[in-house]
Amino acid sequence: MRHSGLQREVLKLYRACLRAAGKKPEVGPLLSKPRHICQAVISHSTLLQQATRENFRNAARREFRKNQKVDKKDFGAVEALIRMGARKLELYSSPGVRDIH
Repeated sequence: MRHSGLQREVLKLYRACLRAAGKKPEVGPLLSKPRHICQAVISHSTLLQQATRENFRNAARREFRKNQKVDKKDFGAVEALIRMGARKLELYSSPGVRDIH
């Protein structure tokens, strides 16, 4: 099935959101602590990192599902949603944004 230009833009934005979620925050090793404490903290940090990434993925999925029923022939609404999504993506891609709910 061939997609229209707007449909391709929506898919491109969705993939960009999921890729950005995968880049959310990296946790560095804690070198100044004893090894057993570092392992526990790093394991906990990895779980938090995965939870954070999952929160971003879920937020993206939620937004796209919320607007899934917009008529594909309503070009104005679709274009407005794409612009709004692109702005949110730019904002949430900022390194200062650590988590989303």
